[in-house]
Amino acid sequence: MKYKSQKVAYWFFALSMLLFGLQIVYGFIMGFAHAGMDGLHSFIPFNTARAVHTNLLVVWLLSGFMGAAYYIIPEEAQRELVSVKLAYAQLISLAVVGVVAIVGYHFNYWEGRKFLEIPRPLDYLVVVNVLLFLGLILATLFKGKRRTTTALVLSMGLLFAALLYLPGMLPFDSQVKDSFFRWWVVHLWVEGVWELIMGGILSFLLIKLTGVDREVIEKWLYVIVGLTFLSGVLGTGHHYYYIGVNKIWLIVGGIFSALEPLAFLAMALFAVNMYRKGEKKHPNTLALYWTLGAAIVSFIGAGLLGFAHTLPQTNLYTHGTLVTAMHGHLAFWGAYAMIVLAIISYSLPNMTGRKLYQSTRGRAAFWLSNIGMIGMTVAFGVAGVAQVYLERKMKMEFMEVQKEIEIHFIVLIICATLFMTGIILYFVDFYKHGKPNDEALEIVTN
Repeated sequence: MKYKSQKVAYWFFALSMLLFGLQIVYGFIMGFAHAGMDGLHSFIPFNTARAVHTNLLVVWLLSGFMGAAYYIIPEEAQRELVSVKLAYAQLISLAVVGVVAIVGYHFNYWEGRKFLEIPRPLDYLVVVNVLLFLGLILATLFKGKRRTTTALVLSMGLLFAALLYLPGMLPFDSQVKDSFFRWWVVHLWVEGVWELIMGGILSFLLIKLTGVDREVIEKWLYVIVGLTFLSGVLGTGHHYYYIGVNKIWLIVGGIFSALEPLAFLAMALFAVNMYRKGEKKHPNTLALYWTLGAAIVSFIGAGLLGFAHTLPQTNLYTHGTLVTAMHGHLAFWGAYAMIVLAIISYSLPNMTGRKLYQSTRGRAAFWLSNIGMIGMTVAFGVAGVAQVYLERKMKMEFMEVQKEIEIHFIVLIICATLFMTGIILYFVDFYKHGKPNDEALEIVTN
């Protein structure tokens, strides 16, 4: 059953696509700088490009998660959103935060804290924005005709993500204390509560696309939630050693970080198993590609590559190098970017009435973006291993090493161009679907 209030999701998805495109542009600026072609430095310094690139990653994914919630929650709760007008107000305020932050970075208006650079006044606007969002989602769920495990896990992930933003706003004079609580936001988001959001969206899509019984699919969610909290919370410790905290965190963080791939492995097995059990052949094959791709690629990027360099014996050498970028790019792409693209691919035809399921353009977008991202990951990995050896074994100076590894960034730019081509095709597909309309959405009386 579809609901008119789900139209609000389209505009959150449109905002997320716009911000994603900008993030890619600033990624290219950084890639050219790494390759020794830093002609834009006088206009956009590297530190500005990096701040915009990393912060846009967070904002566009959050926009996508919010759009997913606005689409999924009405359907799961079996009622319209409690207030569509307030949802649009929340969208506008989120867009304002993004625009002011991006412009501000170009004029050195920031806090200078990695991933949390936005200035303090914008922090308060973010809090108000997220409280409004949670109020709308939870009120709709509370007043709905049913409360499913899928909706509850998704809502729980969004609620915990909001709560974990608060430690990052605490003021400290100590750099160690500030970094300690900053990791509560950065790490516990991406390797903790965001996994719950991913699990909720993944469950919804598999229910819709495979036809497997809801009870069977939702039982897997309990396993994923348990593994996420077991590994993600204490796994944060692998960051602590490097900010001056006791050495015990190197051991604790290493042990529990080694368990983190289990949550992503569970998601991958879950998705593939449900697909095989599915009796329903849903015509939206593109959404199925992105859904299964998210589960499998997240296991490789977040699970295996994360495990490969967070063990203490390895991480002592690789921490803070391009090996981290290798893991980070494929992890974010698989775990979070692909699941957002999956829910967009599923919901767009339902909202617009245009069933572009078998689009050659859509399939090309999937394969080109994934092949490009894998190529970028390999380039980062080779550059990172070379960097580790030259800096930390041969004791070469940082900037000398950057000169030596420039060639790997030429390869990275080529692969990034392939990736960008795929994403442009996805954007074209998004545009071709057109805007949502009432004829495509069923009017429901509560």
